[in-house]
Amino acid sequence: MFSSRVPRELAANRLTIAVAAQRAGDRPLIDLTESNPTRAGFDYPPDLLAPLADPRALGYLPAPLGRREAREAVARDYARQRLDVSPDRIVLTASTSDAYSMLFKLLADAGDEVLVPRPSYPLFDPLTRLDLVTPRPYDLDIHGGWTIDVGSVERAITARTRALLLVSPNNPTGSFVSTEELDRLAAICAARGIAIIADEVFADYELEPGAAALAGRAATRTDVLSFSLGGLSKSVGLPQVKLGWIAVGGSDTLARAALERLEHVCDAYLAVSTPVQIAAPALLERGAAIRSQIAQRVVANYAALKADGDSAAACGVLRSDGGWYAVLQVPSVEPEEDFVLRLLATDEVLVHPGYFFDFPRESFLVVSLLPPAAVFADGVARVLRHFDCTVRRP
Repeated sequence: MFSSRVPRELAANRLTIAVAAQRAGDRPLIDLTESNPTRAGFDYPPDLLAPLADPRALGYLPAPLGRREAREAVARDYARQRLDVSPDRIVLTASTSDAYSMLFKLLADAGDEVLVPRPSYPLFDPLTRLDLVTPRPYDLDIHGGWTIDVGSVERAITARTRALLLVSPNNPTGSFVSTEELDRLAAICAARGIAIIADEVFADYELEPGAAALAGRAATRTDVLSFSLGGLSKSVGLPQVKLGWIAVGGSDTLARAALERLEHVCDAYLAVSTPVQIAAPALLERGAAIRSQIAQRVVANYAALKADGDSAAACGVLRSDGGWYAVLQVPSVEPEEDFVLRLLATDEVLVHPGYFFDFPRESFLVVSLLPPAAVFADGVARVLRHFDCTVRRP
């Protein structure tokens, strides 16, 4: 009696069961998968969310694309990043996931296809399934740094391809989409009537100096219809506040047509709350202090991870240009999942296995850079001692 949009089987996997048992038994756990900044020891001002109580929120004046003052605040935040984006081209959503759903409805019919990067965040599978869209992978290659295999993009395109999804910087590889890559992809997509959806939620968190300056930004393109995604969850460390946005790029004609149709889609849901829209200008301004703390933490943890130097053993840190994650390459002594389970049981450390992100082969481990420095260093040391090695940069 249930639709095929939801999985037929919802049983938890081995790792989920093991983590639940660890926590239920009140046993210690160093969580190197932490993705929630509100649990990572940052200093949040206690009155940071006070703007949500603005009495203006007691009145309801729905605006499908979002209230003007909130969209202007997002435009100012793009200006902080040296990007000129008009408030008229900004659409507010309840989250980045909500933005994906709106865009899939805008661009695709049931059974149409979107191209998704591999490796990348596993949320794309359920998001596309819920909107009856089919994901088709294209590949990222690692040769000193991660790059898009443009040939694999072209091979993945079919007559039903409606959008190319870019994640910049990618989660978990940390690779920004370069300006040169975006030029090539824009030419491919524009010629075929394919839109670009660029998830840029981690764009503020540069790990390698100068990497962000080399990144291409879809919102400023005029040669291809594009949709750039951002939100408070990552930009100011407030995942619980639930505000995201879409910046529409492309020619005036295409952008206008897309915005008119997005307004129709958004009007059917009106998912963004009035209090968060009224609070958006203050949250974006005051949240800069949280962003600064996160940026300093992830840069320091990434630097510490890659600074251990060369070792005879085959442990390495893959280059990560930005974001909140790093990828360790370790010897293939046993299947990734078995090792992660053993690490949890014997060392009380939780990491992500690489297969979770669809890495092409074993053995990769993904670690969050959010934990406090001492906790992060302790957890990484417990991982590496299983291989009797320090880390090196390939």
